[in-house]
Amino acid sequence: MFDESFDVVVIGAGHAGCEAASAAARLGARTALVTINLDLIGQMSCNPAVGGIAKGHVVREIDALGGIMGRVIDRTGIQFRLLNRSRGPAVQSPRAQADRGLYRTEMRRVLEATSELHLRQGVVTDLIVANNKVTGVELSDTRRFGAKSVVVATGTFLNGMIHTGRQTYSAGRAGEPASIELADSLKRRGFPVGRLKTGTPPRLDGRTIDWDAFEPQPPDKEPVPFSFATERIQQPQIQCYIGFTSDKLHQTIRDNLHQSPLYSGKIKGIGPRYCPSIEDKVVKFGDKDRHQLFLEPEGRNTNEVYLNGFSTSLPSSLQLELLRMIDGFGNVRIIRPGYAIEYDFIDPRELRPTMASSRMQGLFLAGQINGTTGYEEAACQGLLAGINAAFSAQGRRGFTLARDEAYIGVLADDLIQHGVDEPYRLFTSRAEARLKLRHDTADERLYPKGRELGLIGDNDWVRFEQKRDRIAYLRNLLDETRFKRSTPEYASVSQILGCDLGDSFTLSQLALRQGVKPDLVHRLLPDTIRTNLNISELETALADSLYRSYIDKHQAAAERINHHDTLRVPDEFAFSAIGGLSNEMIERLERAQPRTFAQVRKIAGLTPAAVSSVLVHLTAANTDSASRN
Repeated sequence: MFDESFDVVVIGAGHAGCEAASAAARLGARTALVTINLDLIGQMSCNPAVGGIAKGHVVREIDALGGIMGRVIDRTGIQFRLLNRSRGPAVQSPRAQADRGLYRTEMRRVLEATSELHLRQGVVTDLIVANNKVTGVELSDTRRFGAKSVVVATGTFLNGMIHTGRQTYSAGRAGEPASIELADSLKRRGFPVGRLKTGTPPRLDGRTIDWDAFEPQPPDKEPVPFSFATERIQQPQIQCYIGFTSDKLHQTIRDNLHQSPLYSGKIKGIGPRYCPSIEDKVVKFGDKDRHQLFLEPEGRNTNEVYLNGFSTSLPSSLQLELLRMIDGFGNVRIIRPGYAIEYDFIDPRELRPTMASSRMQGLFLAGQINGTTGYEEAACQGLLAGINAAFSAQGRRGFTLARDEAYIGVLADDLIQHGVDEPYRLFTSRAEARLKLRHDTADERLYPKGRELGLIGDNDWVRFEQKRDRIAYLRNLLDETRFKRSTPEYASVSQILGCDLGDSFTLSQLALRQGVKPDLVHRLLPDTIRTNLNISELETALADSLYRSYIDKHQAAAERINHHDTLRVPDEFAFSAIGGLSNEMIERLERAQPRTFAQVRKIAGLTPAAVSSVLVHLTAANTDSASRN
């Protein structure tokens, strides 16, 4: 019946598919990664960069759970920067410009070196289903692969449609065919499908740019890696540049909005709010006389330049005309015009927290098919889906993350509980517990989980334990190292800060004062400690001191307000057995598959009466469970 049989089949080799396939295979599941073009595994079809605000946190969390994105970008990044350095540690986030071609090559190398992972090229046209359970996939070349679990990670390929001015054509991304048959198959099987839109800017020939007209944006002197296994970034770094649009350019766009498919009505899909096209910027922010642009080289050995901030679907000839209105672009040439792409997505409220479909057994969805935008958001869903697809195939319990454990948990909860009406992206502001979800604590929070899953190896675990012990020692040292008014150190610090410090102060108390930086605390440590001290570990210990009281207050307040939120929904709990609930309420509850009462409260459309009824029955169910145990 099948040409080949696998435990897990992953459809699509973008960032979600790569993480899903890697995780499933390393958990011992015989895994196939099926993609249209094996040469484009891990392709960065938009911005050649990883990380950013909240996104950098997610990449750190992926790494802490045993994912691969952090290691790949550390080996292929060409400009590393820690964003928000001037702000608090909780919102600082790493970002790296990637060598696009090298990232793709390294990702494929990592996957091909993975035992139990098998790469296959082809176009999946349909799912093979028996008794509402996925049993395999069918390809356009008539091959059939059997599978116990299937992960769909198709990105923008489902019914993808590209727009550049009046030109419209079917494609998954520029140069690759759309996945039409699979999209139609999912619709036929009853999946609720919507339409979203995203876009890219033109890519420019760097030899035709007057670089002196732009402001240099240098890399960090001490690059911050993404992977906890990376001791330091070895490869040389490059410079990016900053530029601006002009009033004349804005007026020309206004005069030609009729040529934009976004404003002519051709594009029906909703675009990303936080990454608007240049047309959208000009229309929606009419009071601004210029918008910032970033000139980002696509690699060390190419002349191609990505113009971040200039996403557009205007005609290619008009794109060139507009660009030449910018200082430094007087003779610029376009290598690839910008374009917009519309694609199908499936309502993520169909999902369980494991990324499993609640509609069909054995099916998992990850990435832009769930309405998200961004490589990082896709990758973390892929990791969750791959772990749980392997566990499902092996008959093991699913793995999930809560909102207060990781940004990955925030994303999963947001998608499943609220759905999307525009492409979803993460921000630090989405996390209620963001003060403890710092990028530098991702290993402390998630390494034990990654180890328990089986994705963290022995060497990495030993290194983590040693680091954890060192930071714990530093925390104690900061609490216990005290300077009295009579000491020279007290006088020196008082003079630097220009204030009285009381009768005495500890280093952890000093860390709470405004303007105190790690280098000041570092100078006050004993010489024996300073000799081999890792500054990043000191920064983590100091941030722990800084946020300790805030986290305690937040936790106490949350417990007072939501003291019922930790009530678990037992696996055998039946919402349909609750008397008085309407069919609509039961349907909403069963579709959302909440695991706690906190998730019940957040389900859109539940009436207060329904919430109260569920609480009564959950309390009774938990009381019964406790008495039995």
